[in-house]
Amino acid sequence: MPDAPFRLDNSYARELPGCYVAWPPAPVQAPQLLYFNRELAAELGIEPGAHDEKELAALFSGNALPEGATPIAQAYAGHQFGNFAPQLGDGRALLIGEVIDRHGHRRDLAFKGSGRTPFSRNGDGKAAVGPMLREVLVGEAMHALGIPTTRALAVIATGEPVYREETLPGAQLTRVAGSHLRVGTFEYFAARDERERVGQLADYGIARHDPGLAGTNDRYARWLGAVAERQAALLAQWMNVGFIHGVMNTDNMSIAGETIDFGPCAFMEAYHPGTVFSSIDRHGRYAYANQPVIAQWNLARFAEAILPLLADDADAAVDIASDILSGFGSSYRRHWLAGVRAKLGLHAQAADGDSPDTALAEDWLSLLQAGRVDFTLAWHRLADAAEGRPGPLRELFSDAPALDAWLARWQARAEAEARPAAQRAQAMRRVNPRIIPRNHCVEEALDAASGAGDLRPFENLLQAIKRPFDPDPALARYAEPAPAAYTEGYRTFCGT
Repeated sequence: MPDAPFRLDNSYARELPGCYVAWPPAPVQAPQLLYFNRELAAELGIEPGAHDEKELAALFSGNALPEGATPIAQAYAGHQFGNFAPQLGDGRALLIGEVIDRHGHRRDLAFKGSGRTPFSRNGDGKAAVGPMLREVLVGEAMHALGIPTTRALAVIATGEPVYREETLPGAQLTRVAGSHLRVGTFEYFAARDERERVGQLADYGIARHDPGLAGTNDRYARWLGAVAERQAALLAQWMNVGFIHGVMNTDNMSIAGETIDFGPCAFMEAYHPGTVFSSIDRHGRYAYANQPVIAQWNLARFAEAILPLLADDADAAVDIASDILSGFGSSYRRHWLAGVRAKLGLHAQAADGDSPDTALAEDWLSLLQAGRVDFTLAWHRLADAAEGRPGPLRELFSDAPALDAWLARWQARAEAEARPAAQRAQAMRRVNPRIIPRNHCVEEALDAASGAGDLRPFENLLQAIKRPFDPDPALARYAEPAPAAYTEGYRTFCGT
């Protein structure tokens, strides 16, 4: 095989001994390249043109690791649906190393579905084609929408069966992340009272994600604030596109502030704050409207894990953490309202403060809920109403008088900014997507790929979701919701 197209570094493995187990990926029988993200590869400084698909399949299956790779299974714990599991770890994943991208940022490369590790418990460490291609679709959709996210670099068919409720074709994914530091990473060592290890992890996380804080006396408190701020911004973006993660356990919250672990996730169609798609979320803990609350809960668990770093006196440390986390709600609302204003076509806050705009947005959402109106379509068609064409929007609502009353309030608020209607509508179309990964389209694509080995529906959908704001009529089928009966009964699964 020619020289690998890139060389990996291993700062995590080098600087944090004891935080992982060195472990090789399982050999793959017949690796075949199903997907390769050439745009992302170029961003990472990888030169794929020197290698054919067979060589890339060997590389991203682990059969021929890149130069400098040091595969490790990371240790972490986690609160899963509120219950603490003291040892989870990479049960079917391996961090193979890091690369410095063309912007000078350090990025992790990790395998998912690469076989058993010491953390696998009773699992086989494998993955199936469908869930790995789902991760591609959702990650690329989030990226196209401008939401911080992990992304898939490659998906390899292993040529081996995976046994779940049925026999499925096996696959392995290569994931790119700002890092794989999780809230659960810190919980793992805090639960073992390994304060020095927690401090080493925190210093590593600061150096990697917030280097301006390195060496400062109050760096750990300020870092907790920075991590919380990233989560507030991320959750606001999720909420403003109707994204439901589905399993917001602490081991699925990234310190880097990226969306990670696309298991039972989906984009909401008919608007309802209690929407749950995950088959394992039987009590709605991770329902759409609960996500900001759960983010704050998870951050409290992070604060508990690093509490001894905040102050020598335990009571003082609790006070510091409480002061920081008490601001999460207002920070989230600030980010959410900024996003909502843009979606409403508003430039700045109302003359008398935030309250009128908050009420305007909340009343709009109440209208959507009352009419079970499609979240994405309603926001997108609101731009038509901004241009004086409310007809397409009105088609979505059964209660036209209620809609018209709200539209009159909105128009009066928008006109106070004296921006031309066409300009306002154009700005709205840049932030209100037309295309999201519609659940029926996703399932259609995954069924074809997994069942018949037909990647064309997947590839067509992928190209569409990369253009979420594109008005191209050829993409119309990807902009239409599924029948209500389909959406109401839709469930997603974790894919393990």
